Amino acid sequence: MTTSLRDLNERGFGATLRRDAWWIAPALTALVLGSFGIYATWAAWVGKNYEWGPYLSPFYSPLIQTSWWPLSPAFLILIFPLGFRATCYYYRKAYYRAFFLDPVACGVGEPRHGYKGENQVSFILQNLHRFFMYAAVIFIFILSYDVFLATRWPVNGVLADGAMAAGPRQFGIGIGTLAMLLNVILLASYTFGCHSLRHLIGGNVDCFSCARGGQARFQAWRGVSALNRHHMLFAWCSLFSVALTDVYIRLCAMGVIHDIRIL
Repeated sequence: MTTSLRDLNERGFGATLRRDAWWIAPALTALVLGSFGIYATWAAWVGKNYEWGPYLSPFYSPLIQTSWWPLSPAFLILIFPLGFRATCYYYRKAYYRAFFLDPVACGVGEPRHGYKGENQVSFILQNLHRFFMYAAVIFIFILSYDVFLATRWPVNGVLADGAMAAGPRQFGIGIGTLAMLLNVILLASYTFGCHSLRHLIGGNVDCFSCARGGQARFQAWRGVSALNRHHMLFAWCSLFSVALTDVYIRLCAMGVIHDIRIL
């Protein structure tokens, strides 16, 4: 007598005939995403050590300092990149499996036995992904401008407290500049490979040559599709690059490490 997948599901959570370590992938996903969430919340909450010299942490860019907001300025910023990632089609698959165990893995029994779709209010909000994508695209240009500012060094140097000395600026590149640049490249690869952006450019078009601006749309669609094929890779790499860029700038601001000027 054979055991079907339906039989396994009905036996309860974790029932499976699989002999591989199927639990490693969701466990690692939960560990990494959970650790990033804890660190990002802490980095935003402390509200200090987020800039040094010409460097500004991506968690605080653009830097908004107002008198009416009592909390860290990072909380005015992170809602947009967080919303973009939380509603991302790939990340939804990842954290549904890692945190909701739904489904935990292929061929493994689930905690629930019925699927009712994403019809709850919390899931319906996932449809805001396209709007968060618009904001994420804007942030790419903001962070790119931060990289440009990270090449404008004061002629009189950076003060001991990390502030920029008064006076003229000159071109320069430090390790932090390269970290910020790499972060923008990875974030742009992730953002511009978004499924929603791909559909926005190429959706509802049966014939590119027949559509207005069809050739330009076709080339843009091909570019987005090339990035989209590696969307998962860029999703994880950009997650690490954002955190590591903040860590580097924070350690420089705290005096733990010293930035190295290359040019």
